[in-house]
Amino acid sequence: MSSFEFASPYFLYGLAIIPILIIWYIFRCNNQQAYVRFSDTGFFNKLPKSWRSYLRHIVFVLEIGALSLFIVALARPQSSSKNKKVNVEGIDIVLTMDISSSMLARDLKPDRLEASKEVASNFVEGRPNDRMGLVVFSGETFTQVPLTTDHAMMLNMLKDMKCGMLEDGTAIGDGLASAVSRLKDSEAISKVVILLTDGDNNAGSITPATAAEMAKIYGIRVYTIGAGTRGMAPYPVQTPFGGIQYQQVPVKINETLLQQIADETGGKYFRAESKESLQKIYDEIDQMERSKIEVNEFQRLHEEFYPFVIWGLILLIAAFLLKNTIFKSITD
Repeated sequence: MSSFEFASPYFLYGLAIIPILIIWYIFRCNNQQAYVRFSDTGFFNKLPKSWRSYLRHIVFVLEIGALSLFIVALARPQSSSKNKKVNVEGIDIVLTMDISSSMLARDLKPDRLEASKEVASNFVEGRPNDRMGLVVFSGETFTQVPLTTDHAMMLNMLKDMKCGMLEDGTAIGDGLASAVSRLKDSEAISKVVILLTDGDNNAGSITPATAAEMAKIYGIRVYTIGAGTRGMAPYPVQTPFGGIQYQQVPVKINETLLQQIADETGGKYFRAESKESLQKIYDEIDQMERSKIEVNEFQRLHEEFYPFVIWGLILLIAAFLLKNTIFKSITD
């Protein structure tokens, strides 16, 4: 990016003298007219005007132009070049999120899914230099967003994510394997999966152990998050009359499995028992992965007053030559 600014902008106030000089010049010209008395001036009106009479003010115009350019030059115009260089090999992150029906439990406010969506959106907004992807899973898995730098699209997809999009269940292995397939060909220096679930693997064709081994082979770090309180959690159940009532259901997060996946891939396991603790978990992951990329930002200033000085000198020399040759005046 480049911008234009003045190092000493207060000199630009000097341009206020230009209209004053123009008024003074007009006043002086009116007072310096030569007068000759004749009984009849009709003869002179019929005489053709020479080109000198039309161009007699050009000297003043050149002098005013030169003065204006010198004043601008004194203000020291500068152009600045800003460069923000991000390593080509940055961080690629795939959010892998459980959207099974159990994510509607309300131990996280307003419920597990909405809390997860909001916190994940904050995480995406805080990492503008990374490529992001989104994989959702329940009994099946689906790549909602492939790796992209279009974070606006990523945020829209997170917003639209909801339970019931896929067959119900919890296919942790398939979800992780899908995320790995999106990252395996990445040339990023750091490849990360953040896997969030609230249950145990009970569906899918790929075991979590196999998916974790795949992630390890491709150098992908997996951070696992178990979302849910300990013990019982309120879960919405539809009544025969079409209403909703909440029943306490047991929270069944396979922490041992999630810990094994994290350990196998060099990641870390977290337990989120509230929306606030989930936010802290994402903040911690953000800090751990922040050091993997270097961003260098610099600003370079370029002096731009030289053209103003050069053109001012050209106008001044032209005015001097014209004033002492073609438009030379004879004074008493």
